[in-house]
Amino acid sequence: MGALEEGHYMDELEENDVELESEPEPEFESDKEVREAVRILLEGIGEDCEREGLKRTPHRVAKAFREGTKGYNKKPRDIVKDALFPEADSGHINGHPGGACGMVVVRDLDLFSYCESCLLPFSIRCHVSYLPSSNRVVGLSKLSRVADVFAKRLQNPQNLVKEVCAALNASIKPAGVAVVLQCWHVPFPENLILSSDWIRVCSSARSGAFEENGSLWNDFCALLRLKEVNGIECSNTLQNWCPSLKSTVNGKNMCHNKSYSSMVSAVVSVLRAFGEDPLRKELISTPYRYVQWLMRFKTSKTPDFKSILNLNTSGEWKKEMVMANGHESKICYELSLPFCSQCEHHLIPFYGSVHVGWFGNREHEIDRAHLLALVHFYACKLQVQERMTRQIAEAVHAWCDKGVAVVVEANHICMISRGIEKVRSSTATISVLGKFGTDPAARASFLQSIANCTG
Repeated sequence: MGALEEGHYMDELEENDVELESEPEPEFESDKEVREAVRILLEGIGEDCEREGLKRTPHRVAKAFREGTKGYNKKPRDIVKDALFPEADSGHINGHPGGACGMVVVRDLDLFSYCESCLLPFSIRCHVSYLPSSNRVVGLSKLSRVADVFAKRLQNPQNLVKEVCAALNASIKPAGVAVVLQCWHVPFPENLILSSDWIRVCSSARSGAFEENGSLWNDFCALLRLKEVNGIECSNTLQNWCPSLKSTVNGKNMCHNKSYSSMVSAVVSVLRAFGEDPLRKELISTPYRYVQWLMRFKTSKTPDFKSILNLNTSGEWKKEMVMANGHESKICYELSLPFCSQCEHHLIPFYGSVHVGWFGNREHEIDRAHLLALVHFYACKLQVQERMTRQIAEAVHAWCDKGVAVVVEANHICMISRGIEKVRSSTATISVLGKFGTDPAARASFLQSIANCTG
């Protein structure tokens, strides 16, 4: 409390921030290769590796990949060996191993993995059950840790669920194991509408008594349904999984382009750096697919926003009449404009919705399609959410200078797929210009319209 009383708290924070920022990170040999590869990729999409926002991007990406693939260096047996505990009479209930009363179920384990087809992270909700045997139970956290070992490798849902099930079966030696995975893969930008449109696959695997006794599997599924888990009729096929699998990758054409060829080689070096075999059949086309993804965010020239925001009175827009500084004014707004962008700090997608409000009249009526084009332009490049919010507001304000408010709501996959792993977190940013900056009633009306629309 002394620091607070003396008013030194903020100074202390600032000093600590400086120390933390300048503290050298441990050097890993594989990081050097990844950092160099990331520089090649950034140059390939037309970026300047020395600009302020990108200076440490190679370091951040290398660290993220290292954390996201650390499962290659771990063995499930080493995790479980000290966490098996004797429990009298476990495994001998109701006449068969485990019995209905002996089943252990751990639900809603939030994990993430990197897709082996495109190197983009995907989120996972894992549900595990096992039937104790030999009078032994396992520490519950170990079920999550074992699943995480295999999630922290390049994966697809079908392979991941089988590996988790087999590893638990081998390390715990239970009477049976059942695993269900709900996996979500980000769609590619042209298909992204809302987060609910993420590509979803539910995969399952079982062993021992869960295979032999259908009623045990039904009990497990029933317990999951109590937690409102849908889709237990699991699909163990990759047919509709990664969006990159639906696109045709022409490696020969890409390699004819010198820039593409160097970018593809850079991704190959990344795969080798964290211990993968680029010649493994599932990874043969992965470097090409990842480069195709990055090229969606290639830098481009600033368009003529007067043409993008050209008047179009045929479209429908929402409007409200509010009292602004004692006078009745019209607030126009377009809500839930979808976007997908790429975080310039970690080269990982973030996605969500943009809401735009402006003080309008007959001369300032903007069609939704034009706003979508504007949002798309600013989103389809390496970005940070704060900058994108301001840029959209300034672009609209240049056309309609009475007043503009922009709110961006986004989910950042880098909040899931790195050490922090904050699943289901979201970020909102706001930028106001003109009347919206001076009129609290107008601001409140616009923000309430967003709340009414999005719930």
